[in-house]
Amino acid sequence: MAQAALAPSAKPNPLVARFAGVPLAWIGLLPFFIFALMFLILPSLSLFTGSFTDAQGNFTFQNILDLSREDIVDAYMLSIQISVVTAIIGGLFGFFIAYALVMTGVPSALRTSLVTFCGVASNFAGVPLAFAFVAALGRTGYITAVLRDTIGYDIYDHGFNLYSFLGLSLTYLYFQFPLMVLVMMPALEGLRREWREASENLGATGIQYWRYIALPILTPSILGTMILLFGNAFGAYATAYALTGGRLQLVSIQIGAQIRGDVLHNPGLGYAMGFGMVVIMALSILAYTWLQRRAERWLQ
Repeated sequence: MAQAALAPSAKPNPLVARFAGVPLAWIGLLPFFIFALMFLILPSLSLFTGSFTDAQGNFTFQNILDLSREDIVDAYMLSIQISVVTAIIGGLFGFFIAYALVMTGVPSALRTSLVTFCGVASNFAGVPLAFAFVAALGRTGYITAVLRDTIGYDIYDHGFNLYSFLGLSLTYLYFQFPLMVLVMMPALEGLRREWREASENLGATGIQYWRYIALPILTPSILGTMILLFGNAFGAYATAYALTGGRLQLVSIQIGAQIRGDVLHNPGLGYAMGFGMVVIMALSILAYTWLQRRAERWLQ
């Protein structure tokens, strides 16, 4: 036994020794890094370099200077307006739905059904969503016809137009508020029962609890998710183009016209506009990350 104890230990496996000290768990993130490199970093670099290139491939600042043109500024403002409107309305509507699902004790079957719907609806966009709204609320859509034939109310005679700012905002809300529900439910579930009990023991009412405790804790999550909704609507292209046919000159539609159009064909300007969108989206992500970190301090 003593000789066995004094015997030299077995030689380490060369393969194990080669990777000693390397966090092998990071290998699982390798596909993510490859995906981010190919579909995020490299395209962003391509936008950046293309923004300073003219049609002949020469270096130029003209594309960046053209971003101050009135039509391009109007396109950015229109995209920002529709993103802000749908983010606020979808955020408030989604928050109240999430509150009802988490705080009011709805039946589990109804909660499961609504969560499943939100999971599907938050990813339902593009041409199928535009076609669905045209079939429902178009001039000959099902809901339009039902309202006209049953109660004699024609929504188009009273100012509604699916192919306008209002109609596109309504379409965006279809995938905006379900995303708010999915993100806010974990935040609402993170509110500890002890906080409510402590406030009640100190004589606080339900309104005071939400005003002074719950809402201040949830505010970073609410604002952060609204920023996420803003970015979700700001980068949308297929839904707006399929629904309006280019009637609303959003910045994403103008980028497509500059890169692939026959009349407005200036790829360098399109790259510059796309790079401007990347900057706005990056600022939104930074704001969302900062707010989420503040929210996690309370919800850990």
